[in-house]
Amino acid sequence: MTDLAPGPSSRRKSKYTPRKAPDQKLATSAMIASLDAEGRETIAAPLGTALCDLAKTRDDIVGLSADLSKYTDMHVFANAYPDRFYQMGMAEQLLISAAAGLAREGFTPFATTYAVFASRRAYDFIFMAIAEENLPVKIVCALPGLTTGYGPSHQATEDLAIFRGMPNLTIVDPCCATEIDQATRAIADHPGPVYMRLLRGKVPNVLGEYGYQFKLGQAQMIHDGRDVLMISTGFMTMRALDAAKALRTDGIDAAVLHVPTIKPLDVDTIRAEAAKTGRLVVTLENHTIVGGLGEAIAADLLRSNITPAFKSIALPDEFLDAGALPTLHDQYGLSVPAITARIKSWL
Repeated sequence: MTDLAPGPSSRRKSKYTPRKAPDQKLATSAMIASLDAEGRETIAAPLGTALCDLAKTRDDIVGLSADLSKYTDMHVFANAYPDRFYQMGMAEQLLISAAAGLAREGFTPFATTYAVFASRRAYDFIFMAIAEENLPVKIVCALPGLTTGYGPSHQATEDLAIFRGMPNLTIVDPCCATEIDQATRAIADHPGPVYMRLLRGKVPNVLGEYGYQFKLGQAQMIHDGRDVLMISTGFMTMRALDAAKALRTDGIDAAVLHVPTIKPLDVDTIRAEAAKTGRLVVTLENHTIVGGLGEAIAADLLRSNITPAFKSIALPDEFLDAGALPTLHDQYGLSVPAITARIKSWL
């Protein structure tokens, strides 16, 4: 995945400058957000493409953006259906309010912006105008977690924690291009509001090779194993699958349970897998350790009297550095080598 730089507006630029860790070289510019798709098929703009396909048979599908259509792949829909696209300018509260109004008139709005702007700036508007009325607005946001090198102004490391407490809101964190396409279609059919994290641009196609089919609200075992159960979401499932391959070379058999829907959480599947004896349970997420997938699973397992050996791989509870993503992912433990090293140290 490439070209995730913010738009041209000066307001969108971070005050933070890249900073190298000792003895580390920046692998790419901080302006480029790469998920390292080397050796993998990529699919361009899966959100925009899926919306265009939906719009062929559904007149209710409309798109909105807050001055970021090019950077959320909404421009693909805007070019194909200009009369059903609304450019709201640099005003996220207006974006959300307009989407709510369209939903009240019978439309299914897809409102796109950056995750930091939806979660921090427009939260109360989402709460009052959309969630309280249970309107079918789909809020789809780029740059979730650590998928940009621009520093805390653009790194939405706490968006899941912010939104998990909002009633009526479904939360989805897709892994790859295949799942973004499938999830876009599924949430369009969902009668209530949805917050979906977005990988955009040229997105790796990972789950397609496993014959995967997204099901809203359901966790799915992608690869089973006897020694470690990795429970992951978002692009960390991509990393978990790669880590499982690396661990097998050391004789460690790792399972990967993918959890694309953060809320409602598929507690039945998670409990059943975590209750199997003899496996270390490790949660993996592109989010702060506070309030995300790991804490949600840990709390539910404890309440259910299921107490396996349990660890979490997540971002630290701090403001992160700016820099190149490969360097930052190594620094904060999201890279495949970092994941495999930590799991081996826990066994």
